[in-house]
Amino acid sequence: MKINKIDHICIAVKDLDAARKVWEPVMGKSGPDDPYIDESEKIRVARYWLGGIGFELMESTDPDGHVAKWIEKNGEGVMVVSFNVDNTREAVKELEAKDYPFIPAPGGEKTRPFRDCEFAFIHPKKVNNVLLELIDYRWDK
Repeated sequence: MKINKIDHICIAVKDLDAARKVWEPVMGKSGPDDPYIDESEKIRVARYWLGGIGFELMESTDPDGHVAKWIEKNGEGVMVVSFNVDNTREAVKELEAKDYPFIPAPGGEKTRPFRDCEFAFIHPKKVNNVLLELIDYRWDK
Protein backbone atom coordinates (compact mmCIF):
# COMPACT_ATOMS: atom_id res chain seq x y z
CA MET A 1 0.00 0.00 0.00
CA LYS A 2 1.35 3.39 -0.96
CA ILE A 3 0.53 6.46 1.10
CA ASN A 4 0.29 9.43 -1.25
CA LYS A 5 0.24 12.09 1.46
CA ILE A 6 -1.48 13.17 4.62
CA ASP A 7 -4.98 13.86 3.33
CA HIS A 8 -6.39 15.75 6.29
CA ILE A 9 -6.34 16.23 10.03
CA CYS A 10 -9.59 16.58 12.00
CA ILE A 11 -10.02 18.55 15.20
CA ALA A 12 -13.09 17.55 17.21
CA VAL A 13 -14.82 20.62 18.66
CA LYS A 14 -17.93 21.20 20.75
CA ASP A 15 -18.91 24.42 18.96
CA LEU A 16 -17.86 24.80 15.33
CA ASP A 17 -18.67 28.52 15.10
CA ALA A 18 -16.62 29.30 18.22
CA ALA A 19 -13.73 27.13 16.98
CA ARG A 20 -13.72 28.94 13.63
CA LYS A 21 -13.25 32.26 15.45
CA VAL A 22 -10.16 30.82 17.16
CA TRP A 23 -8.59 29.01 14.20
CA GLU A 24 -9.32 31.22 11.16
CA PRO A 25 -7.13 34.16 12.27
CA VAL A 26 -4.23 31.73 12.85
CA MET A 27 -4.67 30.27 9.35
CA GLY A 28 -5.24 33.64 7.69
CA LYS A 29 -8.66 32.52 6.47
CA SER A 30 -11.98 34.37 6.55
CA GLY A 31 -14.04 31.22 6.20
CA PRO A 32 -13.76 27.54 5.32
CA ASP A 33 -12.75 26.51 1.81
CA ASP A 34 -15.16 23.56 1.88
CA PRO A 35 -17.88 23.60 4.55
CA TYR A 36 -20.13 20.54 4.60
CA ILE A 37 -22.46 18.37 6.63
CA ASP A 38 -22.13 14.60 6.52
CA GLU A 39 -25.50 13.26 7.66
CA SER A 40 -24.38 9.62 7.83
CA GLU A 41 -21.42 10.48 10.08
CA LYS A 42 -23.48 13.03 12.07
CA ILE A 43 -20.94 15.84 11.65
CA ARG A 44 -20.73 19.45 10.51
CA VAL A 45 -17.31 20.34 9.14
CA ALA A 46 -15.34 23.44 8.21
CA ARG A 47 -12.54 22.26 5.90
CA TYR A 48 -9.60 24.44 4.99
CA TRP A 49 -6.91 23.81 2.37
CA LEU A 50 -3.46 24.35 3.86
CA GLY A 51 -0.48 23.53 1.69
CA GLY A 52 -2.24 20.67 -0.10
CA ILE A 53 -3.58 19.15 3.11
CA GLY A 54 -7.09 19.40 4.52
CA PHE A 55 -7.49 20.82 8.01
CA GLU A 56 -10.94 20.17 9.44
CA LEU A 57 -12.82 21.51 12.41
CA MET A 58 -15.67 19.11 13.09
CA GLU A 59 -18.61 19.14 15.48
CA SER A 60 -21.24 16.52 16.11
CA THR A 61 -24.76 17.15 14.86
CA ASP A 62 -26.09 14.56 17.31
CA PRO A 63 -25.35 14.11 21.03
CA ASP A 64 -25.00 10.37 20.34
CA GLY A 65 -22.66 10.88 17.37
CA HIS A 66 -19.11 9.54 17.32
CA VAL A 67 -17.57 13.00 17.58
CA ALA A 68 -19.70 13.91 20.62
CA LYS A 69 -18.77 10.64 22.31
CA TRP A 70 -15.10 11.13 21.50
CA ILE A 71 -15.14 14.65 23.00
CA GLU A 72 -16.93 13.35 26.09
CA LYS A 73 -14.18 10.78 26.60
CA ASN A 74 -11.10 12.72 25.41
CA GLY A 75 -12.03 16.40 25.29
CA GLU A 76 -11.66 18.62 22.25
CA GLY A 77 -8.59 18.13 20.07
CA VAL A 78 -7.06 16.09 17.29
CA MET A 79 -9.38 13.19 16.56
CA VAL A 80 -8.43 11.90 13.09
CA VAL A 81 -5.28 11.69 11.00
CA SER A 82 -6.09 10.69 7.44
CA PHE A 83 -3.76 9.14 4.86
CA ASN A 84 -4.53 9.44 1.17
CA VAL A 85 -4.26 6.14 -0.72
CA ASP A 86 -4.93 5.12 -4.31
CA ASN A 87 -7.69 2.65 -3.44
CA THR A 88 -9.29 2.38 0.00
CA ARG A 89 -10.73 -1.11 -0.52
CA GLU A 90 -7.37 -2.52 -1.60
CA ALA A 91 -5.64 -0.80 1.33
CA VAL A 92 -8.16 -2.31 3.75
CA LYS A 93 -7.60 -5.81 2.34
CA GLU A 94 -3.84 -5.43 2.58
CA LEU A 95 -3.91 -4.18 6.17
CA GLU A 96 -6.51 -6.69 7.33
CA ALA A 97 -4.12 -9.42 6.16
CA LYS A 98 -1.59 -7.85 8.54
CA ASP A 99 -4.08 -7.95 11.45
CA TYR A 100 -5.15 -4.31 11.43
CA PRO A 101 -8.73 -4.06 12.74
CA PHE A 102 -11.16 -1.69 11.06
CA ILE A 103 -14.16 0.07 12.56
CA PRO A 104 -17.22 -1.00 10.57
CA ALA A 105 -19.77 1.47 9.27
CA PRO A 106 -23.33 1.15 10.66
CA GLY A 107 -24.17 -1.36 7.88
CA GLY A 108 -21.13 -3.49 8.71
CA GLU A 109 -19.02 -2.48 5.70
CA LYS A 110 -15.37 -1.63 6.29
CA THR A 111 -15.44 1.27 3.81
CA ARG A 112 -17.74 4.28 3.90
CA PRO A 113 -18.76 6.58 1.04
CA PHE A 114 -17.76 10.24 0.84
CA ARG A 115 -18.49 12.24 -2.30
CA ASP A 116 -16.79 10.33 -5.13
CA CYS A 117 -14.47 8.27 -2.92
CA GLU A 118 -14.38 5.91 0.05
CA PHE A 119 -12.74 5.95 3.45
CA ALA A 120 -12.12 3.51 6.29
CA PHE A 121 -11.01 3.79 9.92
CA ILE A 122 -8.31 1.65 11.50
CA HIS A 123 -9.17 1.00 15.13
CA PRO A 124 -7.14 3.26 17.46
CA LYS A 125 -6.11 0.33 19.69
CA LYS A 126 -3.78 -0.84 16.89
CA VAL A 127 -2.18 2.52 16.05
CA ASN A 128 -1.14 4.15 19.33
CA ASN A 129 -4.64 5.41 20.20
CA VAL A 130 -4.95 7.46 16.98
CA LEU A 131 -8.07 7.19 14.85
CA LEU A 132 -6.34 6.60 11.52
CA GLU A 133 -8.33 7.03 8.34
CA LEU A 134 -7.51 5.80 4.85
CA ILE A 135 -9.20 7.69 2.01
CA ASP A 136 -8.92 7.62 -1.76
CA TYR A 137 -10.07 11.23 -2.25
CA ARG A 138 -8.91 12.72 -5.56
CA TRP A 139 -7.33 16.07 -4.88
CA ASP A 140 -7.62 18.94 -7.35
CA LYS A 141 -6.17 21.53 -4.97
